[in-house]
Amino acid sequence: MISKGLPGFRDFPPEDLALRAHIFRVWREVAARYGFEEYDGPPLEPLDLYTGKSGDEIVAQLYSFTDKGERQVALRPEMTPTLARMIGARANGMKKPIRWFSIPQLFRYERQQRGRLREHFQLNCDLIGEAGPLADAEIIALAIDVMRGFGLGPEDVRVRVSDRRFVAFRLAAAGVPDELMPGVFRAIDRMEKDPDGASRMLGELQLAPGAIDWIVRLTDRGHVDDLLRARATVSTPLGATLDWLDKIGLADWIDFDPTIVRGLAYYTGTVFELFDAKRTLRAICGGGRYDTLLQSLGGADLPALGFGMGDVVLGELLKDRGLHPAIAPSIDLFVAAVTSDDVPYVLKLAHELRDAGFRVEYALNGNPVGKQLNLANARGARFAIVIGPDERARGEVQLKDLMAKTQEAVNNTSLVSHLSSLVASRPMSHDPRP
Repeated sequence: MISKGLPGFRDFPPEDLALRAHIFRVWREVAARYGFEEYDGPPLEPLDLYTGKSGDEIVAQLYSFTDKGERQVALRPEMTPTLARMIGARANGMKKPIRWFSIPQLFRYERQQRGRLREHFQLNCDLIGEAGPLADAEIIALAIDVMRGFGLGPEDVRVRVSDRRFVAFRLAAAGVPDELMPGVFRAIDRMEKDPDGASRMLGELQLAPGAIDWIVRLTDRGHVDDLLRARATVSTPLGATLDWLDKIGLADWIDFDPTIVRGLAYYTGTVFELFDAKRTLRAICGGGRYDTLLQSLGGADLPALGFGMGDVVLGELLKDRGLHPAIAPSIDLFVAAVTSDDVPYVLKLAHELRDAGFRVEYALNGNPVGKQLNLANARGARFAIVIGPDERARGEVQLKDLMAKTQEAVNNTSLVSHLSSLVASRPMSHDPRP
């Protein structure tokens, strides 16, 4: 009986790993351009790191258990609490603002659907120690530039931006008391994903009819336009953040959307999510400002904001747009032996070529040359090198260009330099490995 993998968990054969490696490479390249440093943390954390601050939805999805030391632990469902713990332990000696990023694997027990599994990798970028609106614009610009790094534009991806402080001010004006705000935010967060569920949540809060009507109208474009015009009358950094994004040159990516409030309990200010423009997928990215979380978890009283961008939805979007990388050949060169006496020379040459940086394979059995060259073609090799008794006697090899269908004799002493010049003028492949 063949064992099956767990539902919601992925295998990564080479063609799938190539896409994942491409995603990781772009993530790292763009984060580095913004001056962010990479960090990591353990995949297993104390359970109470999440139960107090992550919100009911995540707590219900935890992979948690009691370990052999009788500790209550959980596989990490998100990275921000780990970041807060790490920063809290060393914040006093660090120059601010702190720019950190990571690519953790995260785990949540939730219902599977397109773009959502029970594990995923995620780019986390966090900017810590700066409270101003330009920091908000900087982190949103970073998320947008990641999209640009994949060849996506504002016609492919929309950035929906809001501010919890602004929405809370307007909710209070509509008659929502402070003690009901957390429940209202949770309901607003579900309005697009689960309208019926959001309506039930609002009904259970026993709000005044006028307040419910105001909340429901958050999905009405005219109401949203009125709020956008009114934001200048509310003392939050939202307007300045949008203005900075305009000055950076990214305004055409941005949509003001007060239904974006983020479901996690620790968000305190600017919030944003990235969606594909066709609205056929779940959110690609989400984040915002969490100015009190570090103090509550790690003891460092520092403002902070950041985002998480998962690889599952992003991978689906890249496939939909035809932007996933082509599978590169696994080797550059194949070295073939004509007779069994030639094998020691093949082994020595293959080793020299590998030392020179080429990806090289040779036959591990006594197959005829024809079958060896068939294997070279199957591997996608650009060149094949054939060594036989005649070639050994002359101190040369036969170099076959499998793409151009040409062949030439090359002296052993100049083979590496000759191959290097050929590669420089005609690159053999793009290696997708990280």
